[in-house]
Amino acid sequence: MPQAIIAPSILSGDFAQLAVESQHIMDGHFVPNLTIGAPVVRSLRKHTNAFFDCHLMVSNPEKWVEDFAKAGASLFCFHVEASQDPGKLIDEIRSHEMKVGVAVKPKTPIDAIFPLGHKIDMCLVMTVEPGFGGQKFMEDCMSKVKTLREKFPELDIEVDGGLALETIDQAAKAGANVIVAGTSIFKANNPKEVISTFRNKVTTEQAKYSKSVE
Repeated sequence: MPQAIIAPSILSGDFAQLAVESQHIMDGHFVPNLTIGAPVVRSLRKHTNAFFDCHLMVSNPEKWVEDFAKAGASLFCFHVEASQDPGKLIDEIRSHEMKVGVAVKPKTPIDAIFPLGHKIDMCLVMTVEPGFGGQKFMEDCMSKVKTLREKFPELDIEVDGGLALETIDQAAKAGANVIVAGTSIFKANNPKEVISTFRNKVTTEQAKYSKSVE
């Protein structure tokens, strides 16, 4: 059964004190990784041994593999729409000893991932248009998550965009086990409580799915 992973996105953090905010979120030992999209990994790596899930919303992601590997990235996630040869890029990422993630935008058919599903560690289904935080969760993207979970039962399936206490149930029931949340965690009165709620809901739904396919 895929593990429940809650990934606070520092896109919603205070960029004047990212290290402090990141450590504050992790102090409760609830969060195994952070999701970031800029080469601030190097400076943050000095302060923590956290798993860095690096989501690159860039063209020509091939150019950035070595830089992110040297900076200390744990997982390199690129957009399938941005690569001319995803298979070759996957091999390049693995040669730098990083895990591999592939992202799809809301309008990209999920079958673009099918040839890559057994070669990657994670698929990120964007539930907002990539680029900025605070957007509304796109529920229609959940059909992509359901399709992926049925086709690749052991794959880490991540959702990013508009995830909050009001939308976590939809994502968890669809089969997502990696939840990226920015505003709903960093702006919460009690971030640890939000993280714990997310984790419990995902774990419950993953257990139900695992039992149903036994």
